[in-house]
Amino acid sequence: AAAAAAAAAAAAAVAAGAARLRRRGALARATEARLRGAAGRASGRTRRRGGRAAMAGNTPEGWIAKLLKRELPTMTEIRTLCNRAREELIREPNVLEVQPPVTIVGDIHGQFYDLMELFKVGGLPPENNYLFMGDYVDRGFFSVETLLLLFAYKVKYPRRIFLIRGNHETRQITQVYGFYDECLRKFGSSEVWELCTSAFDCLALAAVVGKGTSEARFAVHAGLTPSCDTIDQIMALDRVCEVPHEGPMCDLLWSDPEDITGGWGISPRGAGYIFGSDIVQRFNNENNIAQICRSHQLVMNGYREMFNNGLVTVWSAPNYCYRCGNSGAILELSEDMTKNYAVYGPCPQSERKRPNDEASPDQLPDYFL
Repeated sequence: AAAAAAAAAAAAAVAAGAARLRRRGALARATEARLRGAAGRASGRTRRRGGRAAMAGNTPEGWIAKLLKRELPTMTEIRTLCNRAREELIREPNVLEVQPPVTIVGDIHGQFYDLMELFKVGGLPPENNYLFMGDYVDRGFFSVETLLLLFAYKVKYPRRIFLIRGNHETRQITQVYGFYDECLRKFGSSEVWELCTSAFDCLALAAVVGKGTSEARFAVHAGLTPSCDTIDQIMALDRVCEVPHEGPMCDLLWSDPEDITGGWGISPRGAGYIFGSDIVQRFNNENNIAQICRSHQLVMNGYREMFNNGLVTVWSAPNYCYRCGNSGAILELSEDMTKNYAVYGPCPQSERKRPNDEASPDQLPDYFL
């Protein structure tokens, strides 16, 4: 009996011990499960935060913040940026209608630090509205950053930033004067160049500022065309393409004013025409325009008025090609269309960098006149 009682007590003790072990195992498993759940939730929060951070970077605000520091966005961001810019640009007409006040800007040519100097003079968007008249790329050291910043501003402020096409916003020209090679150096492929040139095809051809007022301006990159006497005819052109070698679209991006006797002349550029004061006066009278604003030609003082102020050339790349010694200028038009030419010099040397500060000079070909 005593032995039986001892055996029963031992069995009970074993059972109690097993039960405690099972309870401890269940508690351990529950604790582990809670820890796994917490870790999973933390990981999920981390992924969501990372995703939100990535999404925050892939926005106009994120692009602009990077590019103002001359930092390149990621390839994913650049794809989104260029596609968004293309969507904005293709919705616009051939000839934009821009209301004052606005600041009109001439050629930039990839001179990023001088664009920053321009913004010091004219104010950063959206403080002021801007109309850029083309030639954003080529010859300067930082065409990619310059163009992407302007595209980012266009996406962020589509009714405050206006971009029209210059003769350098083409596939053929950018393969000769630097933008294509810059894209290859910075990204190792032509994808960014392809994205940007696809957006170039959607750029407007011209703009009218202050339409209906006695001081209305017609802004175009280069000049006029014998194929279009009126702005309505320019509106009817099919612009979404590579710039042809001849015809009205080519002329608008290549022609130059000259002090010639009258009519049209052959352009020494091999594209477009030269035209005199009678052509300007006829176009302005026909279209109720006070002045044609254009860029396309280097002007040492930053701007030059011609033909009794019927036309002005505005040049916004100071010390062009980092060697010409010229001033830059912008044309500021107030709400009542009062004009002011703001003239400025290049960015101080202490505030700029050259690519050979970051790469060996033998990797950097020259793209100068």
